Amino acid sequence: MSHPAAPPAPVLTRGNIFSRDFTASIVVFLVALPLCMGIAIASGVPAEKGLITGIIGGIVVGALAGSPLQVSGPAAGLAVIVFEIVQKHGVGMLGPLLILAGLIQVLAGAMKLGQWFRAISPAVVHGMLAGIGVLIVVGQIHVMFGDSPGPHGLRNLLAIPGAFFSMSPLTLGRAESAFVVGAVTIGAMIGWEKIRPAKLKLVPGALLGVLAGTLTAIGFGLDVQRIAVPESIIAAIAVPGLADFSRMAELGMIVTALAIAFIASAETLLSAAAVDRMHDGPRTKYNKELFAQGVGNMLCGAAGALPMTGVIVRSSANVQAGAVTRMSAIMHGAWILAFVALLPMVLELVPSAALAGILVVTGWRLVGLQHVRHLFDRYGLLPAAIWAATFIAVVSTDLLTGVLIGMALTVLELIPHLRRMRLKIADNSGDGADRAVTLEGAATFLQLPRITKALEAIPDGGVLRLDTRGLSCLDHTCSEVIHEWLKAKRRAGTTIEVSPGPFAARLAGA
Repeated sequence: MSHPAAPPAPVLTRGNIFSRDFTASIVVFLVALPLCMGIAIASGVPAEKGLITGIIGGIVVGALAGSPLQVSGPAAGLAVIVFEIVQKHGVGMLGPLLILAGLIQVLAGAMKLGQWFRAISPAVVHGMLAGIGVLIVVGQIHVMFGDSPGPHGLRNLLAIPGAFFSMSPLTLGRAESAFVVGAVTIGAMIGWEKIRPAKLKLVPGALLGVLAGTLTAIGFGLDVQRIAVPESIIAAIAVPGLADFSRMAELGMIVTALAIAFIASAETLLSAAAVDRMHDGPRTKYNKELFAQGVGNMLCGAAGALPMTGVIVRSSANVQAGAVTRMSAIMHGAWILAFVALLPMVLELVPSAALAGILVVTGWRLVGLQHVRHLFDRYGLLPAAIWAATFIAVVSTDLLTGVLIGMALTVLELIPHLRRMRLKIADNSGDGADRAVTLEGAATFLQLPRITKALEAIPDGGVLRLDTRGLSCLDHTCSEVIHEWLKAKRRAGTTIEVSPGPFAARLAGA
């Protein structure tokens, strides 16, 4: 099974690079602005805290990042856990928790643990994101009814029918007005993404949705709640006090900080891997990215803002807009800062229901049923069952419990291979450009850091022959990583040859 190399990418001049980064930064800014505010509202904190995280994620993490095109900021994936923290402990505890979580990430990056986060089963990560998506949807639907979401996802879900039938079609009260604004926002966002012309493909649907919802509220004089933004972004910074830090000795707080660090790191590095698949430029340096995220979260903690991760929605917009370097992410953070500093009165016009509508769409897209179908079709029942178990546990219990259940179930894949868990990696390359790599034994997520280190040391170009006939096991985590590595090699100009064997079909198409 042989795949020829892809043609080389055109050479860019310095002027072209700046022009493309500048254009991409504007696009990402327009995508990020409503999401930063919406995620803050969904997290149970004022909108400006999300904006502060977006600024730090752009300017600071953008400058330090190990992923050249990934964009960092507040993430929907952490909104649920932040909401729980705020409900139980108050917004003041966010700062100390984020400082500790960021310190854990910095240490993990310094200890070169970045590759271990890639060993987390994709079934667990996507099941977690699907559960978070459902929780965001059922919570923000209540905001669209002019109400506040409750602290428990199942209760929010069960309360939706009652909230819907309590509205009157004959009157336009506060609940009905909020619902109209949210529905217009969702309709405009989805409709624009379906019909927008090619010349306007970079205009984000989220921005159009918020504009449509805001103009509807203003044009019809609807009585709806609007977001509150301070006159100065400096006034929004809330440095944690000593009383807040005194609680960090509690075991529960330490566990919560570990959970934030773990989930933020996993989401960031898996997002970075996805971004790498979208472009042919430099690859992510995972430990450097982890370190940068840690620094960013420590700064967010010091400012009393939201936690951050690398975010796939903003990152994919960055790549699609033609970004070439990290300057696009840095400039997008500067645009957020400039907008908030100079035009805060514009943000005060935005209804909360419009941001809720954006998050309903964003949350639904996190559910990603196509991923569980991919797992079932390609790898069978067990990975799909792990996805489902993680998803159900996140929705019915809490985020950390769901992830731990999913990771425990992942170990089931190892049981048939416990007696032969060793893996041999042989680079049988000659003196020329051709290279031959042989994998023998069990390729499981436990061996993934070793596998990725060996494979990523192989230079691009020439012919690469991968022999997997000696593998007794290739779990879905390793299979996904090797598959994407082969695709990246091909894009970089390498001709790929995969030996026939029991696992060749899994790697087909790379």
